[in-house]
Amino acid sequence: MNSPHVVVVMGVAGTGKTTIGPLLAARLGVPYAEGDDFHPQANIAKMSAGTPLDDADRWPWLDAIGAWADGRAGLGGVVSCSALKRSYRDRLRATAPGVVFVHLTGDRALVEDRMSHRQGHFMPTALLDSQFATLQPLQPDEAGVAVDVAGGPEEITERAVEALNALPGTGTGTPR
Repeated sequence: MNSPHVVVVMGVAGTGKTTIGPLLAARLGVPYAEGDDFHPQANIAKMSAGTPLDDADRWPWLDAIGAWADGRAGLGGVVSCSALKRSYRDRLRATAPGVVFVHLTGDRALVEDRMSHRQGHFMPTALLDSQFATLQPLQPDEAGVAVDVAGGPEEITERAVEALNALPGTGTGTPR
């Protein structure tokens, strides 16, 4: 990626946002922010209890992430955020115009397996179905790329960098 865009690493729980985000930020030479750190304690308690968040829970969280991204405009950065619905991504773009999305995608069984082996995370595997039900993949008019999460973290990161470099305005190639 040639220009200092802010990249939002998105996807359902367990796709590796927290693993790939810092690796991608290191490759791009920009700071990384963990989206979960922007959740108010009430959201964390709700998810820890196995209750999915509703939109009213998500708006302040998305606004906080958007404010961080907007503060990095022109400087670049990477932030993780599930951004499952188009309306959530629209909200992020309204706060931080120019953000680019890397949608981590994967087979449900693989994602569930990875989720079940995570240590110390508040999101239980019981909420995975609600995540997939809510997911609205990136649309052709949204600046971003989809990257499959099969393989190791370095391989996934490399595919993300290559895909970003192929996006108009971020690299030298053509769109996805």
